[in-house]
Amino acid sequence: MAEEPKPVNEEDLKLLKERMNIIAGADPSQYHNDFSLRRYLRAFKTVDSSFQALIKTNKWRVEYGVAELENDKELIEKYSDRARVLRHRDIHGRPIEEASKKCFEEVVDNLCIVFDLNSFTLSCMDYQVLKNLIWLLSRHYPERLGVCLIINAPAFFSGCWAVIKGW
Repeated sequence: MAEEPKPVNEEDLKLLKERMNIIAGADPSQYHNDFSLRRYLRAFKTVDSSFQALIKTNKWRVEYGVAELENDKELIEKYSDRARVLRHRDIHGRPIEEASKKCFEEVVDNLCIVFDLNSFTLSCMDYQVLKNLIWLLSRHYPERLGVCLIINAPAFFSGCWAVIKGW
C-alpha cells in the first residue's frame, strides 16, 4: 500500500479548522475535510501559510468552475482523445483519476498520473502547459501526487525531461 503521510500537529489542525470556520459565509467542508487540511499543513508547513493557500484554492475553484468540469460533456469530448480518466488504482493503491474532484479520499492520500507518450513528437511539447500543471498541483492539490509515470517515451524526450525535472 501507499506510504503513510507525515504526521501533522493536531493543534495546528485544530487552529486551521477554526480559521476556516471564521471566514464569513465559508463552508469549510465544501472542499476540505481533515484529510485535505492535513495535506495543506504538510505542504505549506505553517497554519498561516496553509490558511492563505486554502483561501486561494477555494477562490480559484469558484472562479474556474472546477466543480462543474466533470459534468462538462463538451469539454470531456474535446479532450477525450488526449487524456483519459482511468478508474483503477496503481500497485500502491493510489487512484488514477482526474484531480478536479473534491479531495476527500480518506484511505488513499495521493494519485498516480500516467503520461503515455506513444505518439509524442516535439511539436506536442508544450512547456508552459506542463509548467502550469505542476504549479496547479502544488498549489491547489498539495501532497496529492504520489507518482508520475511516463511510458512509451521516445529517445529524444530525454532532452525535454532535462528541462522539466528542474521544475
